[in-house]
Amino acid sequence: MSSLSLKKIKNTLIGDKNFYSKVFIILIPMIVQNTVTNVVSLLDNVMVGRVGTIQMSAVAVVNQLLFVFSLCIFGGLAGAGIFSAQFAGAKDDDGMRYCFRMKCYVGILMLILAFVIFLLFPDKLISAYLAEGTSYEDAAATLYYGKQYLFIMLIGLIPFALSQIYSSTLRELGETKLPMIATVIAIITNLVFNYLLIFGKFGFPKLGVAGAAVATVLSRYVEALIIMIFTHTKAKRFTFVKGVYASPKIPVSLSKKIIRSGFPLLINEFLWSLSMAMLLQCYSVRGLHVVAASNIAGTAANLFNVAFISMGGALSIMLGQALGAGNNEKAKDMVWKLISLSVFLSIIMGSLLALLSKAFPLMYNTESDVRHIATYFLLILALIMPVNAFSHCCYFIMRSGGRTIITFLFDSVIMWGVNIPIAFALSSHTNLNIVTVYLLVQSLDIIKCILGFILVKKGIWIRNIVK
Repeated sequence: MSSLSLKKIKNTLIGDKNFYSKVFIILIPMIVQNTVTNVVSLLDNVMVGRVGTIQMSAVAVVNQLLFVFSLCIFGGLAGAGIFSAQFAGAKDDDGMRYCFRMKCYVGILMLILAFVIFLLFPDKLISAYLAEGTSYEDAAATLYYGKQYLFIMLIGLIPFALSQIYSSTLRELGETKLPMIATVIAIITNLVFNYLLIFGKFGFPKLGVAGAAVATVLSRYVEALIIMIFTHTKAKRFTFVKGVYASPKIPVSLSKKIIRSGFPLLINEFLWSLSMAMLLQCYSVRGLHVVAASNIAGTAANLFNVAFISMGGALSIMLGQALGAGNNEKAKDMVWKLISLSVFLSIIMGSLLALLSKAFPLMYNTESDVRHIATYFLLILALIMPVNAFSHCCYFIMRSGGRTIITFLFDSVIMWGVNIPIAFALSSHTNLNIVTVYLLVQSLDIIKCILGFILVKKGIWIRNIVK
């Protein structure tokens, strides 16, 4: 390879100091926020795991169901968020106000749907994860603890939605520190009350699974109050918030555009989160010990996924603002540099996860076979992390330019058309070891990488949608 070709590759994939300083100003607070969130999620999981495997499995199942709601909120807000990021780049406060109001309407709709579904069908939803071979006693206990945890967690859905509406809008402005601070304080609250209420320390009642739910709900209210109060007291800085509640009005033309772009994202996030729940359900036919192992591995891996997950958010902010300001060449120049940074970070984080794969399961008070499976799951997730990082970036690149139909096809259609059928077939109709099944299913993300590379290279994502 000639020196000229190497220089071209270097210029395409590697940025200068100024570029990386801009990236890390946005990225580091998001990494800190996500890391703290996942550390406490891990500790929360460990504390519940100390109570027992049944309790841990019940909480894992309910959290998977609530994960569907969370991603529906993210997907519902993302449509307005695409426009909001480009309005921020164009310095259009009115446009940002309209997008904020649209987020509020979407949040209310999502909350109504969540309450109706979770209150009417809790038994059916939780029982779907109980394998046929599960004993009556274990199934009844899992259902009992799951419903106990779910009904308390529902109280925290409203502040969760409010936090996401405010923090997503601030991030679209490039303000990532405030959401980070609010989350860190909320998470410390969660951690402290988890310890006090799960185990009944310092005179507090010993509530077990219910204590974990109460602690989470308290932390959700703390986070929402901090971020809302701070945003409104800093109205001179966050000018979009002035008069944001003075009128419910959104221009019809903009509403149509947001709905047109946002609906595929909402459906995508719903179907994708449902696919994650369905994957767990596919694995659950092998027994509750597999559900527990998957829960341990997923919680630990999330701690190391923070780099590429946060890169997706940073990428969408930077590309969205550049496209909104009409700097298409700047956006085009940034895209491969951002992808290469994300993949590089994921290689480092994946290596660390592999090194610690035996340590994490030992933190849980559970059976040896659960720990054994969890260790192998973690090694697989570590190996596949750079692949996940690449496909994750491609998804957010398409989204930043409003190509939401393509993101839907890229994400959910592949999951439901390829991953789920293969996971179901391998789990239910073969005698393959569950670790082998897990490896084969996780490896399917390579398909998304190939498609993502083609789509990004073609540049179909380069589009200003707020002119």
